[in-house]
Amino acid sequence: MKWNRTKLLTAVAAAAVVVAVAVSGCGGEAATGAAADSAPSGPVTLRLGYFANVTHAPALVGLHDGIFARELGGDVRLDAKAFNAGPAVIEALFAGEIDISYIGPNPSINGFVQSNGEALRVISGAASGGASLVVRADRGIERPADLAGKTIATPQLGNTQDVALRAWLLANGLKAKEQGGSVTVLPTENATTLALFQKGDIDGAWVPEPWATRLIQQAGGRLFLDERSLWAGGRFVTTNVIVRTAFLEEHPEVVERFLRGHVRAVQAIQADPESAKTAANETIRQVTSAALAKEVIDAAWKGLDFTYDPIAASLRKGAADAEKLGFFGAKKPNLDGIYDLGPLNWVLAELGLPAVTE
Repeated sequence: MKWNRTKLLTAVAAAAVVVAVAVSGCGGEAATGAAADSAPSGPVTLRLGYFANVTHAPALVGLHDGIFARELGGDVRLDAKAFNAGPAVIEALFAGEIDISYIGPNPSINGFVQSNGEALRVISGAASGGASLVVRADRGIERPADLAGKTIATPQLGNTQDVALRAWLLANGLKAKEQGGSVTVLPTENATTLALFQKGDIDGAWVPEPWATRLIQQAGGRLFLDERSLWAGGRFVTTNVIVRTAFLEEHPEVVERFLRGHVRAVQAIQADPESAKTAANETIRQVTSAALAKEVIDAAWKGLDFTYDPIAASLRKGAADAEKLGFFGAKKPNLDGIYDLGPLNWVLAELGLPAVTE
């Protein structure tokens, strides 16, 4: 679905008027535009996926602070479900069990390619950074070559960190065992990875926050590689937002409302990080029955940048890496149409914010 260009240009013009009024001292929020006047034809349930990870803070804050509920309105019921890793989200989306989800870029790519570009669209960014390779301090791992013969965990086969690790191994003359190398890559649920690390059953892990910090603070791990060091400007998409294409086509106004909530959640995080940490941690506690220690969430937060910019170039690089690793078989991934940023840019224009691009 291509967003109506005339509608977008109209919103840009309207936003410019609002900004001018604000500067002149008249104040007030940006006009809400056509979407605020539109309503679903009947009660709608929006099923939202997210992870109880710090990398999904816009979702955690948006849920805890009621931002999504306020923006969606009384005629939309929000049904949120926590997942552990991206491939499980894609399975649920294929089954029609979720409509919008926060998710890593590589599962987004896999879902798009597997469905021949039909099942989903990326509609926003959410977070950059917050992924690291942590190793046990007692294993003598000082350089990439020292990982030969070692066992390194990732959250799930084909997820964003799994692809990042395997691509980094190749770039450093190493391979996972299934590619004919000596490194055992062990896709493992994050909580299990922490336990295995503490027992000494694995040598390291490439994981998102807060798990990288927890491995360091609670399991004697040592930071070996902050993934930001591999990207220009230290920026790469860790979390983006996807929508089931059919839901976008059937309920564009609901998607628009959700994105307004998403942008406001990002703004809330940027404006008051301490309050955002508290809100995110409370949602994590509700999902996992245990909040993060303050020193964990404080350290994890430092490695992240929360943004609605999709940082599209890094997603395309992830797709190229996954192709090189054989995740697509003989099929070359065609990402034409994976982004639909029209709804997001409509919301940004309403709020007087710069548009984002692919």
